Amino acid sequence: MDITLTSLEAEHSQLLSSKIRAEINAKGGWIPFSHFMQMALYEPGMGYYSAGAHKLGAGGDFTTAPELSPLFGSAVANTLLPVLEGFKSKGLPSKILEFGAGTGKLAEAILQHLGKQGFSLDAYEIIEISPDLAARQQSRLNHLIASQESSTTCHWLDELPQNYQGVIIANEVIDAIPCELIIFENGFWHWRGVSDENGQFLWKTGKPVNQNALPTILLNGNFPEGYTTELHPQAHAWMRQVAQQLQTGLFLTLDYGFPESEYYHAQRQEGTLITHHRHHAIPDPFHLPGLCDLTTHVEWLELARIALAEQADDVFLTNQGAYLLDAGIGELALELADPKDAETFLPISNALQKLLSEAEMGELFKAFAFSKNLSDLIPGQHLQDLPGLGGRNRL
Repeated sequence: MDITLTSLEAEHSQLLSSKIRAEINAKGGWIPFSHFMQMALYEPGMGYYSAGAHKLGAGGDFTTAPELSPLFGSAVANTLLPVLEGFKSKGLPSKILEFGAGTGKLAEAILQHLGKQGFSLDAYEIIEISPDLAARQQSRLNHLIASQESSTTCHWLDELPQNYQGVIIANEVIDAIPCELIIFENGFWHWRGVSDENGQFLWKTGKPVNQNALPTILLNGNFPEGYTTELHPQAHAWMRQVAQQLQTGLFLTLDYGFPESEYYHAQRQEGTLITHHRHHAIPDPFHLPGLCDLTTHVEWLELARIALAEQADDVFLTNQGAYLLDAGIGELALELADPKDAETFLPISNALQKLLSEAEMGELFKAFAFSKNLSDLIPGQHLQDLPGLGGRNRL
């Protein structure tokens, strides 16, 4: 694929590549892939998410659901509203905390929808590691408040508060948490890492993986020589922290992924790691470090196990299309425009097609949620009673 870079882009990637090479040499000629991914995405001032760059939307590298339509955020708000009302009824602050808020469009849509429902949120909090995106969020949400479309106070936090009471959401966050790569060779699983030879990043197999680090399905399965896949210790640690610190309320995330049996299917021989640049999927993760997004799909079953181990009341998983329909996105679309008015309704219909269709985001993307002490907050109600989170899809 021929991609024309500006001189500044080329220099930026070369500088980060040089820093990664220096790290490889300092570590004896090999680093685990998670170390490479961490630097490529988050190296201060240089990584993809740490340096200023236009990442989202038509002019960026990929498009997320909130960028497609505010209806996505409105449907999510329908799910959150009963929980937020429960906090109000108990005299507790009604709060939403969002991890990785992108351009702020999801927050904007949620706040606007809650306002239309006559609900005043006490605080909207954001944890954002990208200075560029945090600035865009602040501009968008401050404008929303200045225009009096929302009276909610917005705060940017450095870390998740302890014993959090409220709603925690994360849209397409877990896929960008650095992962480990492993490869099946000569009857054993080995760490897969990165070396540097003559200025080129190359794959290099490392030591055998301790069996305690492997899911049972990889120990018992029949995998071909060279089968490569991912392990997610950092994502699991993040999920464990969220589940530990959520004292009362709801956690909801939407992302692309599979449950364990599909994730580690014997025919998925090259794993799920992919690179995104200017709306192109690129199989080479070493392509233009600092200018490309690196992601993996989410393995949902282990996240559910972690949540339950941390005293979650219940966990839920379904595809995005079913979740959004159950959360009322169809009714919300009809409120915006009459289907008979093609000029007005066609853009809405196109956005719905991308969000709901099995051929687009509707099947691959999943909604995952868990609750803690929700029945104490909303007597008689549980996770499956919330809009979009029907009991039939509980794990």
